[in-house]
Amino acid sequence: MGSHAPCAEGLAPNQTTENNHSHGDPHHALNNHRKPQQTEEMPNQSSALAMPGSVRRIVYGPAATPNGFAALAAEWNDLVKRSRYNTIFLTYEWQTTWWQYLGVGDLWIVAIRTVEDNKLIGIIPLYHTRHQGGRHAGKQVLTLVGCIEVSDYLDIISAKGCEEIVYSELLAWLQSEEAPAWDVVDLCNLPEDSLTYRTFAAESRAAGFQATVQQEDVAPQFPLPLHYETYLQEQVEKKQRHEIRRKQRRAERECTVGFYLVGKEHNLEAEVDDFVVLQRASREDKADFMTPEMRRFFGAVARTMLDAGYLRLCFLTLNGEKAAALFAFEYDYKFLLYNSGYDPDAYSQLSPGWVILSYSVQYAIAAGCRVFDFMQGNEEYKYRYGSQDYKVMRTIVERQ
Repeated sequence: MGSHAPCAEGLAPNQTTENNHSHGDPHHALNNHRKPQQTEEMPNQSSALAMPGSVRRIVYGPAATPNGFAALAAEWNDLVKRSRYNTIFLTYEWQTTWWQYLGVGDLWIVAIRTVEDNKLIGIIPLYHTRHQGGRHAGKQVLTLVGCIEVSDYLDIISAKGCEEIVYSELLAWLQSEEAPAWDVVDLCNLPEDSLTYRTFAAESRAAGFQATVQQEDVAPQFPLPLHYETYLQEQVEKKQRHEIRRKQRRAERECTVGFYLVGKEHNLEAEVDDFVVLQRASREDKADFMTPEMRRFFGAVARTMLDAGYLRLCFLTLNGEKAAALFAFEYDYKFLLYNSGYDPDAYSQLSPGWVILSYSVQYAIAAGCRVFDFMQGNEEYKYRYGSQDYKVMRTIVERQ
């Protein structure tokens, strides 16, 4: 991370001047083995509030043209990279795809910029709905774009070191007439590194709101050394190390084993179809999860992330037949295992799920990744590979 001078130079919270109402080729390893209301300068919108200070807040509401995504597109990913926790789920590609295919309600995006050089230091992407059932039935809720179950890590996007200013601006907006009527702000899937469940929760309480912080889940993960044998010897328990090696060697002994990553030379739609077949076959709950709507989302994510260079859709073939698959991403030196599937009937005696994971760890090391992240869920198999829990938190702010 670079230094963030705009926040290091003494910007104080609530100093606001404007409130606008209205890494490498994935195929080089193991291929063969094996209408917002952005009112700035817009006619027919309410005028901007001008106050002395060092930052300004621009609000893109549901009527803004262009909307917040389009207006901030050129700067979005740079800010994510400058944040405390750079994750694929906050990138422009993920956020816009999620909103297009799974978004509901009204889109509200709040941007924070420095006055002196117009530098973007904060983005708060939210959507506004009235809940029909559940804990917040009948209440108007502002939720992070991407919540809840398909975006493993989310957060208020802030340049590292600028969080206090961004949180203060968000609270000022929430208390202003420019914000939509709301009862609850739901900030889900916050990574353990985030300050949102600590600092923002405390600031919300100080502002007179009720703030609840809870651990939502865990995301088992492990660091990757430079060599696969080092990983097995130093990070995996002896019994599990033996099992990993034994299952891989048996598959290689009894079958012709192949492992490949889908690239631009492949027919992506057909490859995603094959993944979905394996994903649905592996467990009943996975089949239930993969609704037609979710299938369309997976297809769109695959296309978007392949074009961006982040998709790692991996297949294990046994005697030429696809036996297991991983839907994963490679981003910021992390291998992110998003979903998986295998055929429980064909080749089950060869443990294709174990084998594809072993090859994926080898690929991730060869590709220069530093972390292998199983992401949310505490399934037992994740710990066989030496994973440690990484907390995923949630902050809910409510009016008293």
